[in-house]
Amino acid sequence: MNIQAEKIELVKMILDTENPKIIESIKKIFKKAQTADFWDDLSIEQRKEIETASREIENGDITDYESFIQKHR
Repeated sequence: MNIQAEKIELVKMILDTENPKIIESIKKIFKKAQTADFWDDLSIEQRKEIETASREIENGDITDYESFIQKHR
């Protein structure tokens, strides 16, 4: 099923429901999705690793895939 059909199906289900808890749950999902940032869910150590990797990439300190694989075969 494509995304447009999925949306239509969801709209139909929302329009058919009389359950305010379902409507509130859907609203919460959308609000959380709009404000959620995966970065906030990462630990300090994970953030530091990502920042270090970004600096290494910016400085050209990278290893291409083939070289990496050759070392580990």
